[in-house]
Amino acid sequence: SLLGMCLIIQIATGLFLAMHYTANVEMAFSSVAHICRDVNYGWLLRTIHANGASFFFICLYLHTGRGIYHGSYLFLHTWSIGVIIMFLVMGTAFLGYVLPWGQMS
Repeated sequence: SLLGMCLIIQIATGLFLAMHYTANVEMAFSSVAHICRDVNYGWLLRTIHANGASFFFICLYLHTGRGIYHGSYLFLHTWSIGVIIMFLVMGTAFLGYVLPWGQMS
């Protein structure tokens, strides 16, 4: 499935990016700049990871829309778990967005 493929790509690129990321407020932004400038194909990994997150959400919303179209919301327990997972993914995406400690975040 597309969601599974997107998730695998996000996890793989995230692990490679985490190998060079510094989790410090003062050094986080410069470590992202280091990844983009000095790490071999680091700019490509970051671009794939950032655009992959957007593509993941497109697939997630299409999946939700398909579930609404087919009436999957009638299975309340399954639908509720899916909604909870969707909000957890949104929270994870927000935390990933603010991780570089840039001016946009």
